[in-house]
Amino acid sequence: MSKYHLQVWRQAGRDKPGSLVDYTVDGIIPNMSFLEMLDVLNENLVKEGKESIAFDSDCREGICGMCGLVINGVAHGPHSGCTTCAVRMRDFPAGSTIVVEPFRAKAFPVLKDLVVDRSAFDHIIAAGGYVSVNAGAAPDANAILVGKEAADRAMDAAACIGCGGCVAACPNASAALFTSAKITQLANLPQGQPERSRRVVAMVEEMDRLGFGDCSNHGECEAVCPKEIDITHIAQMRRDYMMATLAP
Repeated sequence: MSKYHLQVWRQAGRDKPGSLVDYTVDGIIPNMSFLEMLDVLNENLVKEGKESIAFDSDCREGICGMCGLVINGVAHGPHSGCTTCAVRMRDFPAGSTIVVEPFRAKAFPVLKDLVVDRSAFDHIIAAGGYVSVNAGAAPDANAILVGKEAADRAMDAAACIGCGGCVAACPNASAALFTSAKITQLANLPQGQPERSRRVVAMVEEMDRLGFGDCSNHGECEAVCPKEIDITHIAQMRRDYMMATLAP
């Protein structure tokens, strides 16, 4: 079992000041997940009559995207293609100091401690991330033929779990990777064509309205994405937006 020194961001509320607080946690098994380590720390804090640290989690299987922490300055932690809940304590030398912070962005205000409000993503989806054309009853799955290349690209984009790691990693706090994935997953399918122009304009403008920064091609979003979505989706989104706004 190992001991770790933690510096954890504590903040009482959205409009309250916050700071890093030092903690020591002992008895950590190397195969524990990072979130299990925080569970142990919280149990110790409760036993001492102190307030536990608030953080988000749900499935703890790398599926839902609820977990999201900046660990030693890296969104989700030291590994690529990995959510926070999949990070194991064996990835950190015993006795080392680990800095734990929330995802930081103007559009992701801190609610408490390590919990941020990511509802801005919901607003981007509501602006147009769907197919609303009423075509009657649901057709058979193979009624509309989709080429393999287009289907594969659409599926790659649809893998986005909306965790927000891309925003936390971007120096501009841009949501371009998330927004482009939600746009291009439909833009590559026949069902998404009727609303393609309206969709890209509405979602990009909503992204800007919510206060996300602009993409400057740093590529940090791609580097920390747990589903390894590539930034070529951003290029397609930009092409679609340009064509939609320049068209008569």
